[in-house]
Amino acid sequence: MSAKVVIYTKESCPYCIRAKQLLQSKGVSYEEHNLENNPTELEALKARTKWRTVPQIFINDKMIGGFSELLALETSKKLDALLNS
Repeated sequence: MSAKVVIYTKESCPYCIRAKQLLQSKGVSYEEHNLENNPTELEALKARTKWRTVPQIFINDKMIGGFSELLALETSKKLDALLNS
């Protein structure tokens, strides 16, 4: 799988943990940005995406959403195509 995957998380977020587990179960390597103690990066991300929650997941610099959207892509068998692009 050759896509660049970036995930913005917080340690206390159960959906962040589930998103990382799903990616790991598929053998996907990802770049994680933990925003737990980084309010400046969190505010910049919110300004960029207009989302106030984490995780925020990007595949090849395109925001796909959070855990629910990631799971929907997996359930609909569309995630692998994104990860292989």
